[in-house]
Amino acid sequence: MTIAIRPAAGGDVAAIDALLRTSFPYPEEADLVRDLCIAGDMVLTLIAHDEDADALAGAIVFSRMDVTVAGKQVPAVALAPLAVAPAYRRQGVAEALVQAAHEQLESAGVVPSFVLGDPAFYNRFGYDAAVARNFDSPYAGDNFMALPLQGGLTPCGVREAAHHAPAFARLGAQ
Repeated sequence: MTIAIRPAAGGDVAAIDALLRTSFPYPEEADLVRDLCIAGDMVLTLIAHDEDADALAGAIVFSRMDVTVAGKQVPAVALAPLAVAPAYRRQGVAEALVQAAHEQLESAGVVPSFVLGDPAFYNRFGYDAAVARNFDSPYAGDNFMALPLQGGLTPCGVREAAHHAPAFARLGAQ
């Protein structure tokens, strides 16, 4: 198995949608990606492609966030979703996608990356609820985590604002 990580292209849209619809119990994740794309809020989408089988092994999506640190807007993203096809799970595909994405986000100057998810899963990638507690968000809680990029820059002692793209608000409304 030869897995290549690359930016998603137009020809990948149907396969990504199918992956999301089979990876999650409800269609909301696929609908979220569609809505983020339509709104122009996508920042980075990478896929893991099995070159040998010519199959989509996984995908990771990051969208724009409105985040203020020390009274200034900073480049920030939300990871959602991360999906790996069942046949490729527990083989390092998620790790490869996250690592490649974080490298690209770091070079693009993104300061924090946020995720809403299971801490047992996302802690291994450096996401931490303690870091996210520095930010006011409607999603605040143990499942709201942040990863400081750019050498660990995070606010200290002051609650900052973190707002997801509007498509996230529609998740609970469906």
